[in-house]
Amino acid sequence: MKEVRKLKSLIEFHRSRGLLPPQHPLISVVDYADVRLSPENNNVNWVFDFYSISLKRNVATKLKYGQQQYDFDEGILFFIAPGQVFNVEVRQGKQEDKSGWMLLVHPDFFWNAALAKKIKHYEFFDYSVNEALFLSDTEESILNGIIQNIRQEHHSNIDKFSQDIIISQIETLLNYSERFYQRQFITRKITNHQILDRMESFLNSYYEADDLSGKGLPTVKFLTEELNISPGYLSRLLKDLTGLSTMQHIQNKIIEESKIKLSTSDLSISEIAYQLGFEHSQSFSKLFKAKTNLSPVEFRSSFN
Repeated sequence: MKEVRKLKSLIEFHRSRGLLPPQHPLISVVDYADVRLSPENNNVNWVFDFYSISLKRNVATKLKYGQQQYDFDEGILFFIAPGQVFNVEVRQGKQEDKSGWMLLVHPDFFWNAALAKKIKHYEFFDYSVNEALFLSDTEESILNGIIQNIRQEHHSNIDKFSQDIIISQIETLLNYSERFYQRQFITRKITNHQILDRMESFLNSYYEADDLSGKGLPTVKFLTEELNISPGYLSRLLKDLTGLSTMQHIQNKIIEESKIKLSTSDLSISEIAYQLGFEHSQSFSKLFKAKTNLSPVEFRSSFN
């Protein structure tokens, strides 16, 4: 079982990575070439009490986060929110060529700023995020420029404007990241269709089982956990590909199965509802009516 190490402050992080103490207790921009990595910590699960945004190149590591593994051999932007668990596996080999940066920000830095609430709604901070962000040279250049602005501002003499300027730069970085994620999301149609196929396959298997009355109706939470995808990511993917929400897909599958049972069996409406996972037949009838403009009885009678 892996050891869990929780780093509560930026000072603790700097110390754990062999870095000089941060110039500010709540925000730090780290040159990744200076980060000391050790295979001795491969069996450690890390938890930060602060946000981490990292762009890494030529780093011989694997990172496991949200039950997914990522190689950091290419230019990748990755986001970790406070309280999330992750593991970094350092491979044997040279680390001299590694480059990039890490932006570390304690939530207290956003105190009384609008970003304190807004930052929690950026989907790439989801614990079960599906994929890290790959950047083009142009995109990487844009983010590097923003990081340079943040670095310069927090290394200069701090005045009453500094915090607002830095927070504004961080929000700009997050907004650009959201744009780049959307670009990646749109261009990776093969991966997206594979996820859609996996979802359809899972729902088919779910309704082929014999214990639906015990398992109940499939939920969005259950589906995304099975697919190992965040609810926000799956919802955005389905909206982009099909125009439907995750719940609408689930409900359409329920209606599809119910139509088969209504047209090919002599089961009562209550028995069908129970087999589909409904606790009450009235709920099934209400959903069926909303989706088809017919009651289950009216639909069945059309086949007689």
